[in-house]
Amino acid sequence: MENNLVQKSKRALSKGFKILLIILVVILIGVFSFYYWGVYERGVLAGKVLRVAEKGVVFKTWEGKLNLETFGALKGTSPIAETFDFSVERSDDEVITDLKTVALTGERVNLHFIKRYTIFPWRGDTRYYVTKVERLKE
Repeated sequence: MENNLVQKSKRALSKGFKILLIILVVILIGVFSFYYWGVYERGVLAGKVLRVAEKGVVFKTWEGKLNLETFGALKGTSPIAETFDFSVERSDDEVITDLKTVALTGERVNLHFIKRYTIFPWRGDTRYYVTKVERLKE
């Protein structure tokens, strides 16, 4: 009888551990999904694209820099304060092509971007991802 009771308690403990493990895995998948696909901010920045380059050793990512052409209080303070670093999703070929074109021509553009919650090394070096390049007619 005692042996039977021990076996039942072991099975109940094992079943409880499996349920707890499944709940933990589901929570971890949910948290990862939130950080991976969640968008914290959407916006538009205007300026001239200074560079667009494919970078990386293990993970090749597209990175760029936008000159904000500031005026007023920030003008001339620091080149770092006047630029904006961004990444581009590897699968977004149209945006990459547009960025290369406007970087070579020096056109003023509006860059539509999203800001993600965290950085993943296979996605890019920043949390800002350009989703659309809007060329301005001058």
